[in-house]
Amino acid sequence: MPVPPNPFAVAPFRFDVTPPLQHALLGGLVPPAIALDDSLEAIGYVLTGSEKPIVVCALDWAALSNGAHLAWRVALAAAAHTTPDRVAVQCVHQHNTPFICRTAAAVAAQQADLPAMFDEAFFEACLARAVAAVRAARPRRVTHVAHGVATVREIASNRRVARDAAGRVLAMRKSACADPALRALPEGRIDPELQTIALYDGAQRVLACHFYATHPMSFYRDGRVSSDFCGLARKELQAAEPECTHVYFTGCAGNVAAGKYNDGSAASRVALTERMLAALRAAGAALEPRPLNRVAWRTEAILPPPRRGVSAEQLEACVADCRAPADERLLAAFRLGWHRRHARGEPLLLSTLFFNDIASLYLPGEMFVEYQLRARAMRAGHPVAVAAYGDDGLWYVPTREEYAAGGYEVECAFCDESVDEIMTLAIQRLLA
Repeated sequence: MPVPPNPFAVAPFRFDVTPPLQHALLGGLVPPAIALDDSLEAIGYVLTGSEKPIVVCALDWAALSNGAHLAWRVALAAAAHTTPDRVAVQCVHQHNTPFICRTAAAVAAQQADLPAMFDEAFFEACLARAVAAVRAARPRRVTHVAHGVATVREIASNRRVARDAAGRVLAMRKSACADPALRALPEGRIDPELQTIALYDGAQRVLACHFYATHPMSFYRDGRVSSDFCGLARKELQAAEPECTHVYFTGCAGNVAAGKYNDGSAASRVALTERMLAALRAAGAALEPRPLNRVAWRTEAILPPPRRGVSAEQLEACVADCRAPADERLLAAFRLGWHRRHARGEPLLLSTLFFNDIASLYLPGEMFVEYQLRARAMRAGHPVAVAAYGDDGLWYVPTREEYAAGGYEVECAFCDESVDEIMTLAIQRLLA
């Protein structure tokens, strides 16, 4: 293929972020690590040739919140000689992995009976690995870009399909579901498409970023650390195509999981991995490289307000209440982190990266899938790939109408319903 002259280059990097045994998983909300079934990775790239360098990274952790997320962006920016506003860090969101919020951990650590939420030395060691990996990354020329799409079969299903006549959620079909009645319900609203954006040096594909919206777990709460079926499929594809760095991003999956197609067994994990791998390969087969002539990066800052009716003082009292269940107290510590951040006026950062007319959108929190579908509709006829689970300081992000429907995600949303308009308008500005 003809190679156009342009200044673009990409330097892929990867490094290990597997926690040690006995490290907290999911911020202490599930049992700590007792076994390492497979390794966890941070994978990303540095893109140069368009103003200051751009860094995008996905890591096999449940979440990074508030100051912990900022610390990653600052470290990667320093290593790449850029600024933190030109760095996107997204978690894949497997649950038997670390979930790190320094504010919540500091609050919980004041209560001797609460479990540790993460180990600071391990966190700092991962930041040091990130810096070393970026500095060691070798740039490759980028001449072409491609976008591919594949329909994913029998993985994603909406968690909120069991409702009463008024539309209120009655039961949850989560990542794994053993209830045959719940599994028999329709898939519900999902985004069935996996999207791939690939960069080429001439005819050689050097980077492929994959985006799909589902909770990426088959089972958890057993202390066995794993990248689970999305990570396992990515690793198998990487082994088959070692000349190309593969990066996987979880889209807006706050209300989407594999429950309809997953009974939580080891056999289900294997089947889900095979289906994900088939979709990854199908999207790769659909790639048609075109000359890359434009790269652009945009950001939007937002600060949605916390839920009304719960004060920081009440949350502090909940964390200190030794009579309450530990998970309720830890959740209050996470929620307190958002209250304190909002009081300090520290916004969330949303970003978009354009390759020609192909957009990849990087969002915070556990966004409902409706936001991803809206984003794609805003640029009908032009590709939009969406990654959520950036800064998870605000936890779940339901749509306005879902607040009245209740359910677990609404109960665990740290912001009020005004987050819908704030988030949607920011996405519109990013994609305009």
